[in-house]
Amino acid sequence: MIIINSDFKSGKVKLKITEPEDLWYLSHLIDPGDFIKGKTTRKIKIGQGENAKVAKKNYVVKIEAETIDFGSSGETLRINGKIKEAPEEIPKDSYQAIALELGTEFIIEKVSWLEYQKQKLQEATEKRYNYLICIFDREEAIFALTKKFGYEVILKMVGEVAKKAQTVEIKKNFQLEIIKSLEEYNKRYSPENIVVASPAFWKEDLFKKINNLELKKKIVLATCSDISERSIDEVIKRPELNKIMGSSRTRKEKLLMDDLLNEISKNNLAVYGFEEVKKAIAAGAISKLLITDDFIQQQRSTGNYLELDELMKKIDHLQGEINIISSQQESGQRLDGLGGIAALLRYKLEW
Repeated sequence: MIIINSDFKSGKVKLKITEPEDLWYLSHLIDPGDFIKGKTTRKIKIGQGENAKVAKKNYVVKIEAETIDFGSSGETLRINGKIKEAPEEIPKDSYQAIALELGTEFIIEKVSWLEYQKQKLQEATEKRYNYLICIFDREEAIFALTKKFGYEVILKMVGEVAKKAQTVEIKKNFQLEIIKSLEEYNKRYSPENIVVASPAFWKEDLFKKINNLELKKKIVLATCSDISERSIDEVIKRPELNKIMGSSRTRKEKLLMDDLLNEISKNNLAVYGFEEVKKAIAAGAISKLLITDDFIQQQRSTGNYLELDELMKKIDHLQGEINIISSQQESGQRLDGLGGIAALLRYKLEW
């Protein structure tokens, strides 16, 4: 995402969408009541009587957002609301949708921007540091690519290897196939670094077989317990990756969830569930709020979003940190299991 210009005092920010992942950020930055100005298409009637025709025409309009719909395809964010500014031929206060997609330029206007919203906007405009992750053993491999939020599994491989106490023909060298895939994905995605992880000695053995020096320079070795998507999350949190992935949003979220679960297990500086979190907000005790995008969407769909919005404003006012976590990722799924909302506390509460 590119910030074309911004004036937070007046509440206006002009943006250009440059990546599909920008839409995920915008789905949480745009609130009901915000004003969105951009291009849209509207049907208009041309002529009178039997000769009248209906045609589509492009307009620039300003609407007051009422619903924010992030489609399942992840390719379009539709903002629907009443028109507040438009050419004369369009009735004021009639409803219109503005579709935000790759390449769209538009203006968001808020009464005020909260600090966490400014941080999220800045995060969306920063360079995406993508990492290629490969976890493998003697017969399985999983390749994943990190994104601005979470990661995407891009390949699963099963090798034709000899089983114990069996004699079979090995048609291909599995490790050489893994190296071939690493080279291909390195060319395709140009990752900042490549994390190669395995149980036992497999990673060191594979590393010795890599002849491509440029590829070898990018590789960081790590350890995992098995070959599953759960182990990708395990690898991302490994201490040996702190240097290369220290600023990774995905890594930060996973470590936050570990801190939260650790505090919950000790019955100490953490609360979870909406009612408990509300009590902690009222007490001014929240240091870090963790909330999933699914929970936010649920509050919008049930008409309870205004209450949640006010609560987040209170946290922002008290300089608490707000973390919105994708429910598509393991950290978000764990948080959804706790009700979709939880918090780390400044001090322990006595109820």
